[in-house]
Order: sequence, then structure tokens, then C-alpha cells
Amino acid sequence: MSYLSLLRPNQWLKNLMLLFPPFLGGQLLNPGVLRAGIVPIASFCLASSSTYILNDIMDRQHDALHPRKKYRPLAAGKVPLSAAFVLAAVLCAAGLWLASRVSGTFFLILVAYLAISVSYSLKLKQLPLVDLFCIASGFLLRLEAGGEAFRIVISDWLFLSVFLLAVFLATGKRLGEKQSLGEEAGGHRKSLLSYPDGFLPGAMYMTGGAVLVTYTQYVIVRHTMIYTVPLCCFGLMRFIMRVQSGQGGDPTESLLKDVPLFIVGLLWAVMVGWGLYSG
Repeated sequence: MSYLSLLRPNQWLKNLMLLFPPFLGGQLLNPGVLRAGIVPIASFCLASSSTYILNDIMDRQHDALHPRKKYRPLAAGKVPLSAAFVLAAVLCAAGLWLASRVSGTFFLILVAYLAISVSYSLKLKQLPLVDLFCIASGFLLRLEAGGEAFRIVISDWLFLSVFLLAVFLATGKRLGEKQSLGEEAGGHRKSLLSYPDGFLPGAMYMTGGAVLVTYTQYVIVRHTMIYTVPLCCFGLMRFIMRVQSGQGGDPTESLLKDVPLFIVGLLWAVMVGWGLYSG
């Protein structure tokens, strides 16, 4: 069970971003599309788990002092360090091998994802702003990987919406960490000391508003899904309220554990699916 926890399977939810291009392009239910997505998604799941393990290896000493992260397998001493290194290497190699079966471009996208993730674990997460954009790049690369895997061109407005949403979520995650750790925040993550008071909330409000504008433009240009804009607005505001009330800003945890956010996400998927596939 400790080894499974080390993979962080709940974070694999992020890899469903690869299905956004065919889903929003009205092609998800075409024959063979879902089957074609198995290998690309599996490659990202394996590769991303290898980066999570590396991150836990690098942070194990700090995590041992963290109120929640101290229960992670490496921080708690439940998994040997040598075994973690071997598992990370095997998962990385398997992910790259699967990616090579998709296409050369897809393989390069996964390599870029791994390069940024490894750099983030080693150094970049300590740099203010850079850490936010590293997190956001993971979502963008997943989106582009989905476009490549399914041979679908990503529209400009969708790219901007996902980018701004990713920065919004990353900012909320950092703000949640800073609030929960209080005066001990700098001891767990140096970059948190570099953000002046009011910066992270302001950045979250700014990017949240920008997401609403770009997403609205995206649905207007497509002449469909306009009725999902109120859901988008509610979801953004609910996430802000969750972060500001001290409930945490982890995007995956928020979606899975916050009932209103989960319902809004489900309604959004149903409304978009009905609009695109009911005809």
C-alpha cells in the first residue's frame, strides 16, 4: 500500500487533460478514439508518478516535519530510499517507451514535461513565480500532448484559458500552503517567504478574472456552451472561497473532496457533452 501511495494515483486525474481536445472537439465518441487514448494517458501517468517520487525523495526531510506530508511513505520511512529510486527510474523509462509508441512529437512533449518536473524538484520550486509557471506548464503540456495524440489543433482561446486556469490553481495552492503553515512556511518551502503579503491573493483574483474572460471568449467563438459560463464563474469563486477559508488549495483534492466543486465540474461536463454530442 505504501508503494501505491508513493505513486500518488489520485493525481492521475490531471492526465485526463489529454482528453480535452477530442472531448471539446466533439470527437471523443468517434470509433476508436477512447481506445487510442489509453497509451498516451498511461504514459503520462507513469511519467508523472516518477516525478512525484523524485520530488518526495528530495523533500523527504522537510516532509517529515510537515503536519500532513509527514505521512508520505518516504517521509515516514515506510519505503526504502533505494527502492524509491529504482521505482522512479522504471516508471520514467516505461512512460517514455509508451510515449515513443504514440509519435515523435508526443515523445518530445513528455520529455519536456519530465525535464521541467525534474528541474522543479531540484531547484525551480524554490524560486518565486517560476514555481507557479512550472506547475502551470504541466497542464499546458498535457493539453498539447492530447492535441498531438488525437491529431487535433488546440485553439488560441482554449490554450489561454487552460494556461490562466493553471496559474490560478497554482497560485491558490501556494496561498493555501502559506496560510496552513503560518510562520513555519519558509522552513518547508523557501519561495513562500518571497511572496509579499497580499501578492498571492491578488494574483489569484487577477488570473481568476482572466480565466472567466478567455473562457467566455472561447465559447462565444465556438457558438456553443455559453450556458456553462455561470458554472465556470461559480467554480472559480468556490475555489477562491475554499482557499481563503483555509481549506487548502490543492486542485485535485479540492475537486474530489469539495462537494460543490465536484457537482459543478460534473454539471459542466454533462452540459458540454450534451451540447456537443446530443445532435
